[in-house]
Formats: sequence, C-alpha cells, structure tokens
Amino acid sequence: MTPTPVCIIYSQDAELVRRTKAYLRAIAEVHQVNDGIRLDPVLQQSGACVLLVDLRSKESRELIDQIHTERQDVLIIALGVGQSETLREAEQLGIYAAEELGLDRRRFQALLGRAFDYLKVWQENRDLRETSSVPREMAVRSEPSAERMEYRAFPLRRFPRVLRRMDNIDALVGTVVEALADAAGVSRVGLFSRTRKGEAYRLRAGVHCLPETDALEFRERDALVRWFELNAHLISRTNFARTTDQRQRAIMRRALDLFGAEAIVPLYARGFIMGWVFFGRRVTGHAFEDHDLEELTLLAEHVSTILENALLYEEATVQKSLAETLLKSIPPGIVAIDQDATVRWFNPPAEKILGISSAEVLNKPVERTGNRLAALLRETLESRTAVAPQRWIDSNTRRSLSIETRRLADNGSALGAVAVIQDVTIQETLRERQALVDRATFWTDLAASMSHEIRNPLVAIKTFAQLLPERFDDADFRKEFNQIVVSEIDRLDRIITQINNFAHPPELVLKPIDVRAPVQKGLEIARSRYGINGKIELETSLPSNLPRVMGDESALAEAFAHLLANAAEASADRNKPRISLIAKPVREGPKTSAVVVTVRDNGSGIAADIKEKIFSPFCTTKPRGMGLGLPIVKRTVFDHHGRVEVDSTPKGTEVSVLLPATAAGN
Repeated sequence: MTPTPVCIIYSQDAELVRRTKAYLRAIAEVHQVNDGIRLDPVLQQSGACVLLVDLRSKESRELIDQIHTERQDVLIIALGVGQSETLREAEQLGIYAAEELGLDRRRFQALLGRAFDYLKVWQENRDLRETSSVPREMAVRSEPSAERMEYRAFPLRRFPRVLRRMDNIDALVGTVVEALADAAGVSRVGLFSRTRKGEAYRLRAGVHCLPETDALEFRERDALVRWFELNAHLISRTNFARTTDQRQRAIMRRALDLFGAEAIVPLYARGFIMGWVFFGRRVTGHAFEDHDLEELTLLAEHVSTILENALLYEEATVQKSLAETLLKSIPPGIVAIDQDATVRWFNPPAEKILGISSAEVLNKPVERTGNRLAALLRETLESRTAVAPQRWIDSNTRRSLSIETRRLADNGSALGAVAVIQDVTIQETLRERQALVDRATFWTDLAASMSHEIRNPLVAIKTFAQLLPERFDDADFRKEFNQIVVSEIDRLDRIITQINNFAHPPELVLKPIDVRAPVQKGLEIARSRYGINGKIELETSLPSNLPRVMGDESALAEAFAHLLANAAEASADRNKPRISLIAKPVREGPKTSAVVVTVRDNGSGIAADIKEKIFSPFCTTKPRGMGLGLPIVKRTVFDHHGRVEVDSTPKGTEVSVLLPATAAGN
C-alpha cells in the first residue's frame, strides 16, 4: 500500500507529454501543467515529486530558479535541445539532472527510477526528523470546554433541512458541502464519492477547492481507498505527525497535500467506503484539535447517512425513469390498475390503440377504458389462476386487438393487474389475404389434381363404353368390361372419399389412451389397405411403460397407417426393405412429459426440392395418389397438441410423432 510516485511535466509540447506518459505509465503518476501560473499550486497539491521542465516553455528558467530555491521536496529535471545554451545554463543551477529532449525509453526510465528512489529516502529522513521532534504534550488529548460541547451539537441541527432536497442529488451534495463548511468553520470543503460499485471516486461538490481537484479520480485499489478500508479513521495533520509507520505517513501526507486539506474524513455505508470529505484550514487559522476532529467525525457520520439515502433515491429515480421510458416507448399498449381497479398507468400506445386519452382514464375507475377491457382486468385481479388471452374488435377504433393480462401480487396479496394490448389489425388483414391466396391455391391444386386423377379412370370407362356395342357378344370382353369399369369407379369413389375426409375430418373424441393401441391398429390398416406384406422387414418396439396420452384412437390409427404406407413405398425399391416402428417416453427431469412414436425406413430419402412442401396438400411423387397422407398426419397430430418432426437422408427417412402425456400419465 505504497503511494505511486508523482511526476509533473511542465510543457506545451503535446508530443513530449504523450511520450513521457507512455514511458512512465508503469512506474509513476504523470500530470501535465502547461500554464506557469498553475505550476506552484499543483506542486503544493502533489507534495514530494519529480518535476520535468521543458526548457522551451515560457518562463521555464524563472520557474526553475524559484522552485529550486523554495521546494526541497521537488526534484527538477530539465529537458532541452542538445548542445543548446539553455541546457548548459540549467546544468549549472544545481538541479537534479539536465537531459536532452531525445532521451531514449530505457535511459529515461532509469533516470526517473533513481530520482524516485532519492525522493523516497529524503521523505523517510524527513519523517524521522518530524517524528523525533513531536512534543510529548501532543500525545495528550485536550478536553473540550462546555462551550465547545454546546457548539458540537449545533451543526447537526442544520442537516435535517438538507434531507428534504432529495429530488436533485447535485443540489443536495452542494448544500451538504456548504453546510459542512459553515459548521466546521473552514473555507475549503470537498466531497468525493462514487455513484455505484466499480466506478471511480470523483469530486461531487466542493467549496474553494484547488482547480486540479476536479480532475482527480480514485479507484478501489488506490492507496488512499485501501488505507481507509484498513484503518477506518480520519487523516489529519495532527494524527499524521504522531504516525511512525513511514508508508502510512507517505500516504497521509500525499492525500493531505493533494486536496490542500487539514483533515480527511471517510464516509462509510454498510461497511464499505462510499467516499470521503476533506476540510481545509479553519477560518481562524488555528489547527484542528482532537475534540475538533471528533466533531468532524460526527458530521461525517451524518453526511454518510444523507449521501447513502440520496444515492439510493437517485438510483431509484433512474430506475423509475428507465421503466417509465420503456413503458412509454414499447409498441404494445399498457394499462395497469391497482387493487381497487383504479387506472394507474396508461401509456401513449394504449391511447392510440384504444382511442382514449390518458387524462380521461388515469386515476379513474377501470370502466373508463371500456367495459370489455374493464371486465377482463377485474377478472384477472380477482382470479388466482392465469386468465387466457383474448381477442376482439374494439368498438371505438374498429381495431383488431389481442389482450393478455397478468395479476400483480406480492406474497399472495393482490397489488393490481396489467393488460398488454397488441394491435393486430395489420396482421389479421395480412392473414386474411394470405388465407384467400391459400384458398385459391388450394382449389387450383385440387382442380389440377382431380382432373389428372379422374381423367384416367374416365378414359378407361369411355373406351370400354365405346367398344361395348361392337363387342357386346364377346363374353370375354363383357367380363373384362365389368372388371375394369367397376375398378375405375371404385378408384373414383376413393378419390372423392379422400377429398371429403380431408375437407371434413371427423370430430375428435379425446380421452386418455395407451398409445400402443392406435399404433397397432394403424399397422393393421396399413397391412390391409396399403398391402404392406411379409417381404418388408418390420421391427417394432412398443414398451409397456409408456404414459397415457389424450387422444382419439381412430384418428391416430389413420395417421400412423399413412406413415407406415409412406415408409413401405419409400423402401420398396431396396433389396432388403426395412421399417422400424419405435415408441418411447420423453422425460423432463423425474417426470415423463410426452411419448414419441418414430417410423423409420431405409429408402432413398426425400428429394431436396420437395422437402419443404411434404406437408402441403397434393404434394406427391407417386404416379397415382392425391398426396393427402402427410397433411392428414400433421393436422391430426396438431389437433392432439403434438408435433411432427422429419429427418431425411439418402439412406432413409425418419418421421417422429410427439404427443404430450396426460397428468395422470406422469
């Protein structure tokens, strides 16, 4: 916890200053002064330090003479043009060193390192002399008089007025600092603090502070901050003189000189350093005595409370401002009510969506927003369970609205309710337009598919009908005519039945079922209806520990039959066609959340150009068929609140049907 050495550079050359800071970044704290008038105050503020003087700067020779004569704790290094007269003159002044401006990095760092070592030894010797010369009577604490005791309580009576100015943190801190200056009887006071953890400590307000103080900042690992954390008491010229530890003396002296202060009192909040207050000389010119320092400590404790409350208020104000800005800026309308169903928030989007100004509804009963919205918010306020989102067309603005509500509660007690209102008019219009396009596409595809599917049997029937008069006496022809016509009429009937079933699916009757039942039934349908025979190797795995699902057994059986038929057709061209039918539970932690039924084949997979269209009606690669199998599967699974997943490669296709388990199935 040794303070970082300080180097002051007096120059108007920006490049020289930049290079110097780069060279010394790791070993010293570098500050620039470009105005000769400010050099002496900065040196007073910095204490023992190394001063680099650019001999090309204004009044550099006069400043060197003055500082070299008056300040033994400042080591001067002059920097000038090589072989110049000014550099030779500087060498004759008895300063620490005179070097050329083009000094290389290593030589420059070595020179400054030796200078800092010299300063350190000089400061230690000075501290030893000061310690040995401290009179014994300084160790005896002086007791305050009755008048002083009465005065001590007087400043504290002024601070409650300050507490009422929480609305402006800067004005509050400024008032606190002015009150401290008045109470302590000093002309200089400054308050350093940080607004939140991780930020630097900076001057928040001050009275008659040195100009350079405003540019100072301290981080958590700075020597002064660490000193306050470890020692937890104030710093003053009085206790500084009693300190024998050389490192602590260096930190204390440096801090007092830096602020031009006679005392620095830390401010604590919840065990952490919130900042500190420094006090200059008393207006009477007298030094602070022990009882004066006790009074400053009491004042600082009160300031800590004020500052902590102010920072909390500031943070709450910022959070409130951000929340209000967010609620005003987001597109959805927000309507919030309290436990008495009085409107407390009505943001600008809600005004636009509902066509009501906030002045008409704020702090008024929720019915001012409209009976339907009011009823929904009241229901949400009184309900212990979530209320389902609702949609309607607003009678005032004729907008299509989607409203979702939430009950606001704390430990079970209702605080109010909030409604999030979305204007979905544009989306509904686009959806309706898309529905019209889809419907037109549907009928176009249906007409094309039907014309293709129906034309073939009709051509066959027409051909035989035309030949019938000529070959009526041919018994073989009549027999073939009967078989072909009946077969083609049955084919037409199946096409019409498929279309009818797709357009008018039977109403589902959902009940808890064992998923193995529709799977087995679907397998039987596939074998009988689609001709899945023994040539296809069929592997099944239907364990008995599957949870029950809410389903319609007949509808699911039809869906599984379609999947098995597709798998059989996809693998028919393989030497060893193979289908696997596997069901297994899906677990989420200790619970079973769903059942997944997978149908896998070893066919050639789904072509890339139709992979995105396989669930669209009439999408098929078969020479015969309507392509309604997979669309029926997807609709059935969707109606069971499940989902269908397809994974296809050139080595085969895998279709998985995931169905949610019932609560009892867990």
